[in-house]
Amino acid sequence: MRTLTLRRSPAPFALATTLLVAFFLLFAWPQSAAAHDSLIDSDPAADSTVDTLPAELTLTFSAALIGGEGATEVVVLDAEGNNVAEGEPELDGAIVIQPLSPAAAAGQYHVIWKVVSSDGHPTSDDFGFTVSTSTAGDTTPSTESPAAPLESSATPTAAPTVAEDPNMTSGFSVSAPLLIGAAVILLIVAFIVFTLVRSRRRSNPHAGSDDPAER
Repeated sequence: MRTLTLRRSPAPFALATTLLVAFFLLFAWPQSAAAHDSLIDSDPAADSTVDTLPAELTLTFSAALIGGEGATEVVVLDAEGNNVAEGEPELDGAIVIQPLSPAAAAGQYHVIWKVVSSDGHPTSDDFGFTVSTSTAGDTTPSTESPAAPLESSATPTAAPTVAEDPNMTSGFSVSAPLLIGAAVILLIVAFIVFTLVRSRRRSNPHAGSDDPAER
């Protein structure tokens, strides 16, 4: 009597393991790498309307930011393009406080901010709000030119927009080296599976025959 022993090929297990690794490389890793700290609240809030311009603008982020010279910058432009931000922004953990001018006109305001996330990557964005009542009064405008936003320009250039910062995306992007690496892994797995199946067929040429289990 001969007993036929069935052996399970390791090929399916190796294939499944490698596919899981490739899935992690293509999706989980890029997504976590792109998850920079984000703005979760502001005062004034985005797209809101306030009676008068407050004494300060407050930005609250999802995690404590990294400080340092030039790391945190805030510009608040009125409808004429004047920067009403006064002095340097104050960083307190995940909160940025930017003092504002006490005399401000009514109208639309455009906030542009740039910070350094807790992961070390710079991130920036912008939003707007509306002031319904002017606090400028009848005082004669100062002959001094308005404070230059970030880089002495009416349109800030030092604060990159989301599109200009390759590390900032609403979702995530997969880099070419990562795609190439995943493709190489899949090719290696395919070769290993082919080799194992071919070797098993050579060592057991009757594996696919209808030999009875017992004689």
